[in-house]
Amino acid sequence: MIMNLTENIRLALRAIAANKLRTALTLLIIVFGIMALIGILTATEGINQSVLSSFSEMGSNTFSIKNEGQTRHRRHRKAMVQNPVITMLQCQTFKANYKYPAVVTLSTEADGNAVLKYESKKTNPNVRIMGVDDDYLKVGGWSVMEGRNFSKTEVDNGQNVILLGKDVVAKIFPPKELVVGKMVNIGSSKYRVVGLLAPKGASQVSNDNMAMIPVMTAKRNFGDDNTSYNISVMVNNVTELNRASDEAEGVFRTVRKVRPGEDPDFDISKSDKMAQQNLSVLGNISIATIVIGILTLIGAGIGLMNIMLVSVNERTREIGVSKALGATKRVIRIQFLTESTTICVIGGVIGIIMGVLVGNILVLLLNSSFVMPWLWIVLGLTFTFVIGLAAGIYPAILASNLNPVEALRYE
Repeated sequence: MIMNLTENIRLALRAIAANKLRTALTLLIIVFGIMALIGILTATEGINQSVLSSFSEMGSNTFSIKNEGQTRHRRHRKAMVQNPVITMLQCQTFKANYKYPAVVTLSTEADGNAVLKYESKKTNPNVRIMGVDDDYLKVGGWSVMEGRNFSKTEVDNGQNVILLGKDVVAKIFPPKELVVGKMVNIGSSKYRVVGLLAPKGASQVSNDNMAMIPVMTAKRNFGDDNTSYNISVMVNNVTELNRASDEAEGVFRTVRKVRPGEDPDFDISKSDKMAQQNLSVLGNISIATIVIGILTLIGAGIGLMNIMLVSVNERTREIGVSKALGATKRVIRIQFLTESTTICVIGGVIGIIMGVLVGNILVLLLNSSFVMPWLWIVLGLTFTFVIGLAAGIYPAILASNLNPVEALRYE
């Protein structure tokens, strides 16, 4: 069996070599079809990873629990009331009872129009002051450019320390002055600067005209009965977001004493919408690429079938000799099918190698990691084999049905 297959492949390669031009044209169609298919799918897979990684850094793998929105009054079902504030105690109870593997952080907007002062300079009354805990920077996609983040002790004890945004520093400190360690005023309270926030830009959810203080400090210096706190949860992967948020809703319904069947008196907002939109666009590109690639390979298969039909016509006398020497219809069919599948598989292998290289060049330009799309490689080889088989069936049947006597007379 192996000897017969080897001999058939050898005969197929000999026939391919005898028709270099026609075979080369067909190979080029197959190579470019597979190269485009694998290349774009490789690049798309790499871009998917890059998008997920980038949006994870921006906080797309997070969701927030807030008191935004309205809910139905518990007694007067037709009346709508504003959701009650989320208290610090409720946040702490949720954090203690939420067992999903995720990072949970608490925050609140202490003041949206604060004035920060250093010596004789002060900001406009438009600085946003956020009360945060020690995990907030990680969950919110922030980083410290100079200095350090809050320590857990500083957060728990409500110490007067502060992180400053780039715009605030530019307004109240001279250029190139060492800011970390300096004391700034907000109202009558003094805060020691422990770190400077890396610029995030106005295109993000938050801009750089802001400052952060420990959440317990915000509660003491700015809080009142109407202060509502936010809970943010960061999961390891965007794909876990729905499951994690569903579990969070169940835990927080218990914390808020929301009875089964009642609408929740809080809002869970997910921040993965932009990431999902981008992945959806990439998914549509992948589908379009697959369709175009399949159509290209089908066109290559039709071209290959024409070449095989020409080959049958040119090798009519050879087929007659083979039949006269005892070759059966099955042997002739297998010989032609082997030839057509060999051409397709050779083109497929070359196309896959070129596609992976081209796709990964694009991926590396996007600063993503090398991608080896094994699934598409296997599917590409399988499809080229099927195309080769389909293209060779009719010529193989035509060749095997030739009358040996008439074939021997053919000039």
